[in-house]
Amino acid sequence: MPLRSDWSQRNCSMARGLDILGDPWSILVLREVFFGNGRFDAMKDRLEVADSVLTKRLAGLVESGLLGKKAYDDGGRSRQEYVLTPMGEDALPVLNAVTIWAEKHLPAPSDKAHLYVIHAGCGNPTTSADTCTECGERLTAANTSWHSRARSEQPIPLSTASAKGSAA
Repeated sequence: MPLRSDWSQRNCSMARGLDILGDPWSILVLREVFFGNGRFDAMKDRLEVADSVLTKRLAGLVESGLLGKKAYDDGGRSRQEYVLTPMGEDALPVLNAVTIWAEKHLPAPSDKAHLYVIHAGCGNPTTSADTCTECGERLTAANTSWHSRARSEQPIPLSTASAKGSAA
């Protein structure tokens, strides 16, 4: 039995968008792929998620067109890595908005539990999901970094739809 209704044909843009992006696991999977972590086992470890949950969310994101698959060789075994499509890359402002909202309104359990959106062009953090509040430039995956001290002491440049080649 499905957990929720299919909203893909609703007369509301927000409902149709939430049909794809409204699941927390899907947003966290996209976060991992933006961080350049598109391999199943690495995502599973980072997210601490069951195989079945991750498999279902990855399949849904591929079916929806946000992710593609790219083959890679794992010591003689051919495997698939998940990469952003242009449609997936366009979801960046949604992830930025959730992050910025949480930083503003929700307490972090530790100093390393923060995630900041950084405009790499000017090097400053921003409080806008789509435009740098310091210099006014539009934020894209190519000019945005996320700074998570749980991952690195330095901001991490985001993956783009073209960063890993074309998706299969």
